Amino acid sequence: MQSAFEKFVRCFIRRGSLEVETPQGKPIHAGDGSGVLLGLRFKDEHAQWRLLRDPELAFGELYMDGAMEITRGTLLDVLQLVLANLVQVNQPRWLSLLHLLRTQLRRLAQQNDPFRARKNVAHHYDLDHRLYDLFLDADKQYSCAYFEHGGQALDEAQLAKKRHLAAKLLIEPGQRVLDIGCGWGGMALYLSRLCEARVTGVTLSAEQLAIATRRAAQSGLAQPPEFHLRDYRDERGRYQRIVSVGMFEHVGVGFYDAFFRKIADLLTDDGVALIHTIGRPDVPSATNPFIAKYIFPGGHLPSLSEIMPAIERSGLITTDVEILRLHYAFTLQHWYASFQAHRAEIAQLYDERFCRMWEFYLAASEATFRLGQAVNFQIQLVKRVDAVPLTRDYIGRAEEALRAKENSAQECVAQLG
Repeated sequence: MQSAFEKFVRCFIRRGSLEVETPQGKPIHAGDGSGVLLGLRFKDEHAQWRLLRDPELAFGELYMDGAMEITRGTLLDVLQLVLANLVQVNQPRWLSLLHLLRTQLRRLAQQNDPFRARKNVAHHYDLDHRLYDLFLDADKQYSCAYFEHGGQALDEAQLAKKRHLAAKLLIEPGQRVLDIGCGWGGMALYLSRLCEARVTGVTLSAEQLAIATRRAAQSGLAQPPEFHLRDYRDERGRYQRIVSVGMFEHVGVGFYDAFFRKIADLLTDDGVALIHTIGRPDVPSATNPFIAKYIFPGGHLPSLSEIMPAIERSGLITTDVEILRLHYAFTLQHWYASFQAHRAEIAQLYDERFCRMWEFYLAASEATFRLGQAVNFQIQLVKRVDAVPLTRDYIGRAEEALRAKENSAQECVAQLG
């Protein structure tokens, strides 16, 4: 057992420096000795066997269960080392076959019909709302922020994200806007207040719906957004603008055609749609099994090669694609720090195992983005080729106009206070 485990560790970790302590106290040194020495300790031989059988799933489970401990460095350090090495080694044949099987079966694992879609959303988004209050920004934006410069505070970067998306949507006062996967209502409220749009938001989360509806009622807006517990497939009517932020990851690869056909059905002929989603910068692959099992069941990070054919078949025209690279790594860094700062409170809401599960999820996600293994896509879609300006400089102008409105609104609030 020990010789097989030692061979396994040294096969995977070729670069960097990692010391793995076995249950018997024997240190295994792996890597080329470069960088800072990091360390792991396994509680028992059963933990080692679990890692050998299915490392993609077991690594997170072992940390979550307390069967594997970080002895040198941080969880993020170790995850970055492991992920950086995984793309550089030839995996054992049984692991390559396991990953291939998961990739081939991803459509089956993501059968997100309306019933399963609601169940999957409830698994993650219907957790105690106090959890999200403790680590998100004040507006409860649970998606990639937009960092305009280094060192920007999370609240400012999330505001910049909303501004950036609104600028690309080119909203005019009074236009009807659909927000698919509206979360806790922050984006819809921004578009209502700053763009004077008539916004409808749909979500499958009862918790999010309750908070978004309350926020709309307390907004003081003459025409606050309306929120509904509704699957996007059941939406009716016509909208001049459609936005979806951080929801497409939950659609499921087998439902991309249905999603974009629905966008085409709901969008007016002169309309603009904008999809903001996490994605893969390389070829299609399976969802990480730990994330799929414990965090986002039914979720998938698409490659552009999976998205674009469905857009083309829908009849929509792609007018802009922007790739946000390290922005989500910076966002996750803020979330992880806030999570740690409030860890004792989160443990009271749930338990220690839950905290370790979410620590692994947040740290693994940050490591993935820092290594460039995941990015964010912002895809602008139209039906008519002249629906948006010919050059992209309109985005900057629109952002400046929105920033001026934000400042004016803040001044009014300050004067009233």
